[in-house]
Amino acid sequence: MSQPPPFETRGLKQWRLKKRAEFLAVASKGAKAPMPGLVMQLMLRGDDAPCRVGFTVTKKVGNAVVRNRTKRRLREAVRLALDPAAYRGIDIVVIGRDRTADRPFSDLMSDVRRAAARARQAVASADAGKVRSAS
Repeated sequence: MSQPPPFETRGLKQWRLKKRAEFLAVASKGAKAPMPGLVMQLMLRGDDAPCRVGFTVTKKVGNAVVRNRTKRRLREAVRLALDPAAYRGIDIVVIGRDRTADRPFSDLMSDVRRAAARARQAVASADAGKVRSAS
């Protein structure tokens, strides 16, 4: 099985979700996929622009050092595990959990892949339901 090309997260600040309103939009309109190491939320934007990704970790997880380490691990797992071409026109929010910092990295990457697949499937089925109900 070949590795997908990695997300290029360095230097691409325009492809990040930063504003609270962007995070809330994904949370309210997107699909949610909880995993042991993270929670992933996905929302279709309806355009063909590159994928935008946002990372968040609550204070319940730990102090600033632990939260930043958790976000770094999540950024790297997303960069390595997801194919950027497959996620055009999608906003992704990745929420770190208390187990993220100590979870083995290979398990974290598989959590990212499974969560992305599950969330995409939920978004696709919800989108198909809207099309059916409109006709």
